[in-house]
Amino acid sequence: MIFQSDLKLNSMRLRNNPAALLALCWYWASDGVGSKDMVVLPYKDSLLLFSRYLQQLVMESIGKEFDLDGNRVNQGLTVYGNKGSTDQHAYIQQLRDGVHNFFATFIEVLRDRPPGHDWELEPGVTCGDYLFGMLQGTRSALYSNDRESITVTVEEVTPRSVGALIALYERAVGIYASLVNINAYHQPGVEAGKKAAGEVLALQKRVLAVLNEASCKDPVEPLTLEEVADRCHATEDIEMIYKIIAHMAANDRAIIAEGNCGSPRSIKVFGGECNVDALYG
Repeated sequence: MIFQSDLKLNSMRLRNNPAALLALCWYWASDGVGSKDMVVLPYKDSLLLFSRYLQQLVMESIGKEFDLDGNRVNQGLTVYGNKGSTDQHAYIQQLRDGVHNFFATFIEVLRDRPPGHDWELEPGVTCGDYLFGMLQGTRSALYSNDRESITVTVEEVTPRSVGALIALYERAVGIYASLVNINAYHQPGVEAGKKAAGEVLALQKRVLAVLNEASCKDPVEPLTLEEVADRCHATEDIEMIYKIIAHMAANDRAIIAEGNCGSPRSIKVFGGECNVDALYG
C-alpha cells in the first residue's frame, strides 16, 4: 500500500481508499476478534514514536468489553513495536519461527537521508540501502514461513507525511470499529482506572489519619496491618492498605517498627510524629 495523500481517505470506492483497505486487512488477519497481535515495524529512526502512538490509538479505541448492541465481545487488537532496525535483533526471531499469533505492519520510507549524509558502508551500498535490504529481507523471510504482513509505503518523512499517516490510521480505526460493531470513541476502561486511583488516594488519606491519631494517643505502641485496616473500616482492602503503608514507609511518611514488607502480617507501623493540626483540623 503506497500512501501518498489523505485525500484518498474520503474515497467511496473501497479499492481506492487506503484506510478502508487497512481496516479490512486487520479484520482478515485477526478474524475480526483480535485473535492476532499487530506488530508495527517502521524502518526509519524518526518514526520511533509512531509505533507507541499506534499502540495508544488502536488499543484504547478497539479494546472494548461490549459491542453497540450490548453484547459482551471483549474486542481488541494488541499493538507492539519499536523500529525495524532495532527489532531485527529483538523479536524477529520469534515472529518468524515461534508462535504464530501476530501479523506485521512494515512502514517503508522510500527516501533516504539527503545526498552527502547517507554514508556508504561499502562501495555502492549506503546506510539507507542496508535498511531497505533489511526491510525487504525480513518481509520475505516472514512470508516464506506463512507469516502475514502489511506494508505501508510513504515517499519521505515530513510533517505532512506523518500527519497523513496519523490520519490514515485514525480513519482505519474508525472503520474497523464499524466492522466489529463497537464504539471507538469512548474509554470506560480508562475512566475505571482513574476512578480506582481516586479511591486509592482517598484510602491513603484515611490510613494517614489513623496513623496520626494513633501516634498522638500512644506514640510508643505501633499498629498491626489488621488494626490499621479495622480503624479505617476497610478490612476488605487490607492488601491495598499494605501497599499504601509500604509506599509511605519507603518515602519516610510512616515508620515500620517491626517486621518487613516481605512479610505483611509481621508489620507493625508508626505514623511518625503526632500532627495535632491534622488530628483536630
